[in-house]
Amino acid sequence: MKKLLAVTVSALVSLSLGGTLLAEEKAPAEKAQSKKPHVKRERTVTATATVQAIDLEKRVVTLKGQEGNVFDVTVGKEARNLPQLKVGDEVTVKYYEALSAKVYKKGEAPVGEGVAEGVARTKPGEKPGGVAGRQMTVTATVEAIDTKKPTVTLKGPEGKSVVVKIKDRKNLENVKVGDEVVLTYTEAVAISVEKAKK
Repeated sequence: MKKLLAVTVSALVSLSLGGTLLAEEKAPAEKAQSKKPHVKRERTVTATATVQAIDLEKRVVTLKGQEGNVFDVTVGKEARNLPQLKVGDEVTVKYYEALSAKVYKKGEAPVGEGVAEGVARTKPGEKPGGVAGRQMTVTATVEAIDTKKPTVTLKGPEGKSVVVKIKDRKNLENVKVGDEVVLTYTEAVAISVEKAKK
């Protein structure tokens, strides 16, 4: 839990700089003055590569990307179906990440900090593949607000503070020092392998 706030805030900065805003929840105009902001940013990246070589002893797979780039990937022992992989097979990786930040009045944030993880693998004997996901939730307190920069200083449950750059000044409307921010970071990776095309 020590590094949870830093990891979650790093994800926020990463998404706000490089990600695309797909969803941002806003209150209707008549309620905007009293409702606390809730912002969600998410993105999905898909990459495909073709297997060029396989070293089962070292568990290294050489892949060729869509741009012609060739690179090696070391495959962990948890990938039990590596021997079913063949040269020419097509590997597809989908990566999803999302960050939700919801502001509550002091004392009104729901309790429930922590990390939840899950993994699913293909059955023994099938082509390698699987899904892994993780969701981290942390509650921080607004210590300071700078509307000119604009930034917010958040204090985590361990007492450490971080300054977060705010992309849209409107998200500071109706936020006060002492408010609580629930940050939820979600990431998932799915890997699938298709047989070589004849």
